[in-house]
Amino acid sequence: MLASDPLYITPDDYLAAEEISPMRHEYRDGEVFAMTGGTLNHNTIISNLITRLKNHLRGSGCFVFAENVKTRIAERNAFYYPDLAVTCDDRDRPSNALYIEHPSLIIEVLSPSTARFDRTEKFADYRTIPSLMEYVLVFTDHQVIEVFQRNDRGVWEQATFEDHVQLISVNMAIAIAEIYADTDIPR
Repeated sequence: MLASDPLYITPDDYLAAEEISPMRHEYRDGEVFAMTGGTLNHNTIISNLITRLKNHLRGSGCFVFAENVKTRIAERNAFYYPDLAVTCDDRDRPSNALYIEHPSLIIEVLSPSTARFDRTEKFADYRTIPSLMEYVLVFTDHQVIEVFQRNDRGVWEQATFEDHVQLISVNMAIAIAEIYADTDIPR
């Protein structure tokens, strides 16, 4: 879409509108998409992960953000609200910033309405972030977690785990049962 298109929304206009909007929206190359609310299971998984990550990262110089902090993908002219993002980059430190740009870990908790997009276009966009080392997809219809890790050659590989997920970007192992604790999601 060209910037001269009357339906094109500039990133600055998006950011200004987002600051006063009662709803969250994601932005992708001039288009704005309203975000839907999550389920109790979705929220419980996010709470479980943020608690574990926050405790693990305390004092490390890394910060974990959940749901309400945007990640900017400059290469794709996009702003997304990942369910969880971890950044260890000092460039993401200003307390008045509207978004981060240098995450090392992004976690998306899948819902039926977003799963396809999270696995395809959104993942393609996230892969253009040079600092991103790991992308994690947490399923909500059964206890399955997909972990994609960028190797030392810059190639993305899918890692599989039985009982524990090893997050190399933050040097942390977490039990799959701990991620799904207090949910009714079947194994």
